[in-house]
Amino acid sequence: MSSILNIGISGLNAAQVALSTVSNNIANASTSGYSEESVQQAETIGQSNSQYTIGSGVNVTAVQRAYSQYLTQALWSSSSSLQGATTSNNLTSTLNSLLSNSGNLQTALDNFYSGFSSVANSPSSSSVRQAALGSATSLTSVFNTLGQQLSQQSTQVNQQIGSTVSSVNNLASQIAKLNGQIAQAGTNSNPNALLDQRDTLVQQLAGLTGISAATNNDGSISVYTSAGGTLVSGTQSYALSSGANQYDPSSTDVFDSSGNDVTSQLSGGTLGALVNYRSTVLQPAQNALGQSAIALASSVNGQQAAGLDLNGQQGKAIFSVSSPTVLPSSKNSSGGATVSASVSNVSQLTTSDYVLKYTGAGTGTNGWALSTTSGQNVALTANANGTLSADGLTFSVSGTAQTGDSYEIEPTRSASTSLSVSMTDPNGIAAAAALTGSATTSNTGTGKAGSVSVTNSANSNLLSGATITFGAGGNYSITDGAGNTTTGTYTAGQPIAADGWSLALTGTPASGDSFTVAANTNGLNDNSNALSLAGLSDSGVLNGGKTSVVTSYANLTAQIGTAGSQASSNLTTQTSLYNQAMSTQQSYAGVNLNQEAANLVQFQQAYQASAQVITTAEQIFSSLITAIQYG
Repeated sequence: MSSILNIGISGLNAAQVALSTVSNNIANASTSGYSEESVQQAETIGQSNSQYTIGSGVNVTAVQRAYSQYLTQALWSSSSSLQGATTSNNLTSTLNSLLSNSGNLQTALDNFYSGFSSVANSPSSSSVRQAALGSATSLTSVFNTLGQQLSQQSTQVNQQIGSTVSSVNNLASQIAKLNGQIAQAGTNSNPNALLDQRDTLVQQLAGLTGISAATNNDGSISVYTSAGGTLVSGTQSYALSSGANQYDPSSTDVFDSSGNDVTSQLSGGTLGALVNYRSTVLQPAQNALGQSAIALASSVNGQQAAGLDLNGQQGKAIFSVSSPTVLPSSKNSSGGATVSASVSNVSQLTTSDYVLKYTGAGTGTNGWALSTTSGQNVALTANANGTLSADGLTFSVSGTAQTGDSYEIEPTRSASTSLSVSMTDPNGIAAAAALTGSATTSNTGTGKAGSVSVTNSANSNLLSGATITFGAGGNYSITDGAGNTTTGTYTAGQPIAADGWSLALTGTPASGDSFTVAANTNGLNDNSNALSLAGLSDSGVLNGGKTSVVTSYANLTAQIGTAGSQASSNLTTQTSLYNQAMSTQQSYAGVNLNQEAANLVQFQQAYQASAQVITTAEQIFSSLITAIQYG
């Protein structure tokens, strides 16, 4: 009877544990990260004689959680991708909104160039000239506003990088603490609540940055970043840190626990998305906008210098824009060289940022090497005056550089915010051509003077005038207002050039014919340069003279629009993949309330049946005692 009683008690205990487990499952059915638990039972080894064996009841060997390492890690990976896609979509959506809400730059450009058309129609009208100058001010305002908003988003992204690093470190510390508690509990104790908590924290960590994880023999888990660094090992967490970029103090980089810069190696999760967006979308957008601003200023100011204003003076600049930014590395030797940069050829200007590094005397180009910030080498040209040139830029170095010193060059990043109107007098708009050409009335040949174009507005003798005298065989001599004489041979269809101007001739000049090039004396009513200024809307400035300012901005909006479309599409894809991973993991580890209700009835009946076994054992025992007393 003692065996019947023990069997009943073991069954009662087992049913009670099962009922408690089912109740816990039902209570946590909506708890995030909870894994369904089940009772593992084994028959108690009974005693046997030579003829048969009688069982001794049941033992509860474990309360096991439903867990699949494969499905759990797939969920972590999917969570990382989803959070990264969400972050990218939010950022690109904001950027597209900035372009549409900051004032329509396309409209401002159209109004600006139309202003010159109005000046061409009424070159002597002060009100028309004032309106054109007002359009220039409005245009710079739109450039400034958009550039400032992009800078503000850059600041926000850098702040988010810093705060995300702090969140990563906080989660890594909690995981390490749970590792210690799980290891202390022992590998055979199945501390399910602690394991679920740790899995939830790891999933949250995966949402912040791409990770990989491995389970150790003692039940602890090791976590590594996508850069290969260790975040958690046993009970020890290894904190990341955020700090200023070695070139740009306003840009936040990420460093591992050893102080190595791992920014470019990070991927996945919110942190990877922030870093990727900054380097592949936001900074290129800032650079492209700045490139458009520089192209605008350069083309308009250049055309201004090719004409005469209402006062009969050579046109002065309408716009001013900052020079390229040069940022020395914080690792440079003290007292080293100073580097400055300028834009020397806008048509060759790119949207790249560069690193100029001193490799030592006898290496590179005069000891210097240039590469883009993405690591692509760029050929340098050494100039006779000691400067260096590449991609439309000229670099000047003063002082003594030490091997390893480096400088980041941002040619266009700040141009959109620095663009301004430097002209205040509307009479300064150079509507008239700077020079005119004419044939002497006594000429006997068929040669006629065409237009005179300005090829070098900075030439000091540009407006000094010149006389071209032809001799036999098409030979000619040019005598300018400064008394300088040059000679040449005329080829039909080829212009004659000197002192920064170029004269086009038609027909055939005869020996003794002469032509004059002089400053335009009809500047008050001439509109030819105003028409050229208006025509800049379609004139190629960038990309080797193939891309206009208007087209460059259209390309920027298309680029941002494409990035937004791709981010949105990726978010849709990653959301679907995450939901699928979550559904698959939950189908294995989640609580099924229908199944738990059935289990509840089953174990309740088992409990009642075991209680009945115990009651039966008590009755048999009582009957036996009574029989002995009256036997």
